[in-house]
Amino acid sequence: MEAVLAIAIGVLTGSGVYLLLRPRTFQVLMGLTLLSYAANLFIFSMGRLKLNGDPVLHPGVTATLANTADPMPQSLALTAIVIGFAMTALFLVVLLASRGLSGADHVDGARDTDDESGQPDTGDAGKQRRTP
Repeated sequence: MEAVLAIAIGVLTGSGVYLLLRPRTFQVLMGLTLLSYAANLFIFSMGRLKLNGDPVLHPGVTATLANTADPMPQSLALTAIVIGFAMTALFLVVLLASRGLSGADHVDGARDTDDESGQPDTGDAGKQRRTP
């Protein structure tokens, strides 16, 4: 189980870094989200993978980490989820405002260019419409 969790954390981290280095702002947003998921899994895995551990204390049983689940990584992961959601929402608002102001969704604000001409890609707006 530890190997599967380690591979999942590695795949999420690698995918997040790859998307973080892409030129589009939405891909950067998805990369940050994947990195936050990887960090949450890492924090959660620091509390040891324990099967059949009681999450609450029972009367007459001493409260040690040997017989109960550790609540600290769970609370840290929950806090990280809330902060990650707020960060994603804020970044999405900034992304939409930047796209509205610059007209492009590149990280540096540059517009797309055609491969052959080097001119900005205007989409359908640059084409002449023929009327019959």
